[in-house]
Amino acid sequence: TWLGLNWDGEVIFQSQRFEVYQQFGKQLVQQKKAYKCFCSQEKSQADRELAVKEKRTYKYDRTCLRLTEDEVRARENDGLPYVIRLKIREGGTAFTDAVYGDVKFDNRQIDDFILLRSDGLPTYHLAVVVDDRHMQITHVIRGDDHLSNTPKHILLYEAFGWECPVFAHVPLILGPDKQRLSKRHGATAIAEYEKAGYLATAVLNFLTLLGWSPGDDREIFSRSELIEVFDLSGISKKSAVFDERKLEWMNGQYLNAMSVEEFLDLARPRVNGSADEATMLRIASLIKPRVRRLTEIPAMTGYFFNDPANYDEKGVAKHWQAANTVSVLNQIISKLGDLKMYDAANVEQTFRSLAEELHVPAAQIIHPTRLALTGQTNSPGLFEIIEILGKESVLRRLQKAIDFLQVHSPSSPPVASTI
Repeated sequence: TWLGLNWDGEVIFQSQRFEVYQQFGKQLVQQKKAYKCFCSQEKSQADRELAVKEKRTYKYDRTCLRLTEDEVRARENDGLPYVIRLKIREGGTAFTDAVYGDVKFDNRQIDDFILLRSDGLPTYHLAVVVDDRHMQITHVIRGDDHLSNTPKHILLYEAFGWECPVFAHVPLILGPDKQRLSKRHGATAIAEYEKAGYLATAVLNFLTLLGWSPGDDREIFSRSELIEVFDLSGISKKSAVFDERKLEWMNGQYLNAMSVEEFLDLARPRVNGSADEATMLRIASLIKPRVRRLTEIPAMTGYFFNDPANYDEKGVAKHWQAANTVSVLNQIISKLGDLKMYDAANVEQTFRSLAEELHVPAAQIIHPTRLALTGQTNSPGLFEIIEILGKESVLRRLQKAIDFLQVHSPSSPPVASTI
């Protein structure tokens, strides 16, 4: 694998990578912009502990910067290991951040940080600057937790005589508890969101709006629209909260905007049953406005193909505890059994006529019937479901519900609610 191209257009291979870093580190030493530090880890640790004890910020005391050339040479001849540190110039380091505006750091607060470790490996600071330069990066967009690293990187760009890129430090993403987003908040890999039933386009849209605004109230964008309107000036300094409920809503918006045919193509692998294409399209059109994640599809479609194996316990307690529930369901069987035209409009008229006869709101008939036919308390329109299920299936399921209620009387708590 190759790292990038150097200024002569030559490919830099992985095997050459560390040699490149070492060459740049040695270059700064030769130019007196960096120096070799032979101080032991024990000394550094002792100095750090003393700084903590004295309640001050630790900074390397520049012991090795004061070594003469002969002293440096003698230590090298003795085989003493050393690191290479950047010599921080006096004054301040200022830059204009695309999010935070004008920022200035006092260089007295910046340590002579290490560029190359004693084993020749680069630190992050040297590697990121050299890599960005080699890859011709023009804009460095990163989390605002790196804001304090920026003066160090600018000092390195100056030392090499390179033009600095534009820096933009974006707000961190927080979890619902307003703490920095981490694995404890749940899935963090994009593949996990795919498994959870989210669309790539919805996730892209959602992530783009975390800490960024287009300047108006729009929330749904196509990929091309995002590319067109995105501008660094829209980034907020305030950290954004990763609200998965908002992601679910946005995913649902994308699903609902699809054609029925497109939605069915996505849904079909998750549907545990089959029917003719016209019926599948009708089912898809019914559930499409309700689906927020593709993983919800099995539960939303199962009752179209199979009788309920059990009934929602809360639904049983709420909709089937009236003393006349069995009587109502029997009357529905009678009415639907006599119905000649089995379409949603005629089914609805039948239910509303029965409600008038019984002098009750239609909901007191619709909800018990929905529970009987689907096993659930929530579903698309009941009348459309009845039309798709067909008379035979509907009458059979209503009778099963009656049988269940005759075993589980209203006075008995629906412990299992299983048929």
